[in-house]
Amino acid sequence: MFEVIGERINTSRKLVQAAVAERDADYIIDDVKKQQEAGANYIDVNAGARIGHETEDMKWLLDTIQPIATVPLTLDSPDPAVLEMAFKMVEKTPMINSISLEKERFNAMMPFLEGKECKIIALCMDDAGMPASSDDILGRARGLVEELNKIGIPTPSIYVDPLVQPISVESNKGVMVLDAVRSIKAEFPDVHITGGLSNISYGLPQRKIINRTFLSLMMDAGMDSAIIDPLDKKIMASIRTADMLLGHDNYCMNFLKGVRSGAIES
Repeated sequence: MFEVIGERINTSRKLVQAAVAERDADYIIDDVKKQQEAGANYIDVNAGARIGHETEDMKWLLDTIQPIATVPLTLDSPDPAVLEMAFKMVEKTPMINSISLEKERFNAMMPFLEGKECKIIALCMDDAGMPASSDDILGRARGLVEELNKIGIPTPSIYVDPLVQPISVESNKGVMVLDAVRSIKAEFPDVHITGGLSNISYGLPQRKIINRTFLSLMMDAGMDSAIIDPLDKKIMASIRTADMLLGHDNYCMNFLKGVRSGAIES
């Protein structure tokens, strides 16, 4: 089944940043509970927006969230020292967000990841910038999987992010990433595909319908995870419906459960 990484606990969001600055545990706890109830499989935790406070803010967030977390956490930071601290605090096997082939980031993250039992989001980014073609995405994905395998991260624990780009800038950007996902899954059937989807609609009106439609296309191509807001009922309904239509929902049970609960409406 499709895995949802709940994106809401991020201090780049004004309300979250205010809650963290004021140590408003009730706000954070309420938000996490709502994400879990809505179907999040992971809760992403990012404390990076308050410059100079990331370590203490991440520690406070984890202390606040862990007692009520029923799903694993995604530890989201570019700083291996923050991740090392956070990794020692979590109770369930976490996801790490993220590594890329950019030399500085790659060299910093690989020693941290070696020997760890975790899942890892791997961005198809290198020092040349954003990928320019589906072959470019595939080549970077191949490099990430091979390098992570070398340090003991098994392929099923790798979540490749092909880096969705705005279709408003170039009309082939949607097809480019769809083709890349199919190629990645053909070469590495056990790898997961994840990422944010909202970049596809950047600069266009009615963005939510674009994002939902693109998500269904990506799921057909092989995407099985996304970093989204699980409180967006329409996109969550699209995920459950697409999962059913792709044959991932035995006897349509999850779809029917969603209809009965009111989570899925026409």
